[in-house]
Amino acid sequence: MASRHAIVIGGGASGVLLAYQLLRQGSTVFRVTLIERRSEIGRGLAYHTGNPDHLLNVRAGNMSALPEDPDHFVRWLAARDLCGADPYCFVPRRVFGDYIESLIQPLIEREPGSRGLTLVNDECVAISEGRTGVMIRLANGTRLSGDIAILATGHESRHAPLACYADPWAPHANDGIAGDSPLLILGTGLTMVDFVLSRLREGHSGPIIAMSRRGLLSRAHRRVEPLHIDDAEIPFGASASRLLRWLRDRVETHRAEGGDWRSVIDGMRPFTQRLWRELPPRSRQRFLEHARAWWEVHRHRMAPEVEERITTAITDDRLSLIAAKIIDIIPLTNGARVLYRRRGRNQADSLDVAAIVDCSGIVRDPSVTTNPALRSLFAQGLGRIDSLRIGIDVGFDGALIDREGHRPAGCTRWGR
Repeated sequence: MASRHAIVIGGGASGVLLAYQLLRQGSTVFRVTLIERRSEIGRGLAYHTGNPDHLLNVRAGNMSALPEDPDHFVRWLAARDLCGADPYCFVPRRVFGDYIESLIQPLIEREPGSRGLTLVNDECVAISEGRTGVMIRLANGTRLSGDIAILATGHESRHAPLACYADPWAPHANDGIAGDSPLLILGTGLTMVDFVLSRLREGHSGPIIAMSRRGLLSRAHRRVEPLHIDDAEIPFGASASRLLRWLRDRVETHRAEGGDWRSVIDGMRPFTQRLWRELPPRSRQRFLEHARAWWEVHRHRMAPEVEERITTAITDDRLSLIAAKIIDIIPLTNGARVLYRRRGRNQADSLDVAAIVDCSGIVRDPSVTTNPALRSLFAQGLGRIDSLRIGIDVGFDGALIDREGHRPAGCTRWGR
């Protein structure tokens, strides 16, 4: 029986790890073509950084690429004298990119007709489907046919609306920003933390103001074990308010027993996808509007070393956090004047800054995507945006749902 041909569109961490898992089943089961326009694979936005201060926000013991071998990454680090054999260490994100590359590099074949992993450095601009498979068109005009297409295109950065905006992920994001100039960062999450660490490492001495609606800063990890939680005690399918009450009660009970809230949050990891799937639609919307920011600062935490640097920056008045909403931005010759209103206040304040760095997160509305592959799916009616407008509508198995609410006849999966 001939092996199936899987075409993975996107060569970041998700796409490469998925290709690796498919190929582990053997060349008689799958052969894989990986399409990535960048020269590096397996890194994407998260793991391309060379800054040693940019650490993983998950401990090494939870970062194995092999689900059946949870200590695989820790052993890989120990073999290279990195982090010892400590599962609680937090290594630079670039190191995890090296780990992914070490897994996939031996499988890459560049010869035509390869039975392993074929890497194509180009951009997918269109996807079409039939009853027997998929057809991919590349930017250079080449067409590829396969049995299944897997979208692993990752997240898109926001478009800068004004010249004073800076993209924190751009290779030269710090170019042209004077070291003593005041900066405004939109967003107070982990992207803000990374950008601040980059600026401080380069000797920035001017004030840095980070602003978000709630002004929340991610909490830090501690050396605690995940709490074992039986799925029978979790109120699957309950409303968001009831679920949050249950979670608070579970945290308080664990604290009363001398435990740490982080153990409860980490104990929820195996159940988060099912919780989201079974959450009523209205509760999903309410969660996104009112509870998501609180959940994220507790769930997506900083490494202890990062917490120390950020705490020092705040204590030394080099970094300020503001809970506020922007009212207007007035471009100036050397930056911008920002009018904003602090949370809970009526009067407006103003702030002159040399640049505005948008760390407010990814583009969540697929309707504004600039990705030609996704746009081609929407144009043909082969895909549609989900009801919350935060992603593409898929079934539980990841298969796309078309414009009419059906699964297309072909085989396209959403792997982000």
